Amino acid sequence: MKKYLLVMSALAISFGAMAKLPALSDEAKAKAVEAAAKTAHGNKVADFQLCKSREKVAAHYYKTNGKGKAAPTATPACVDPGAYKPAETTAAAAAAAPAAAAGAKPAAAPAKKG
Repeated sequence: MKKYLLVMSALAISFGAMAKLPALSDEAKAKAVEAAAKTAHGNKVADFQLCKSREKVAAHYYKTNGKGKAAPTATPACVDPGAYKPAETTAAAAAAAPAAAAGAKPAAAPAKKG
């Protein structure tokens, strides 16, 4: 019975702690975007490194055990993601694109001659 009361009182106290948190500041949002961009770039680099290592292992296999045969299926080339670009430039470009699209009016169709 004491355990039950202890659990219930802990739940009652925790509900007060789960009050709505304030909204994130612009600086915190920017840091979150930057962290997401770094993580995405890191994943692309890891994929590239994995692709290169697979190609190396396959080349070694076909050289030693494959008796000079080529790979049976063609695989897509590994794409190097390049160096990381800070999100300031990409975020500014991304923010400008929707703003420009929202302010732009649809172009009128050119008049037909004839």
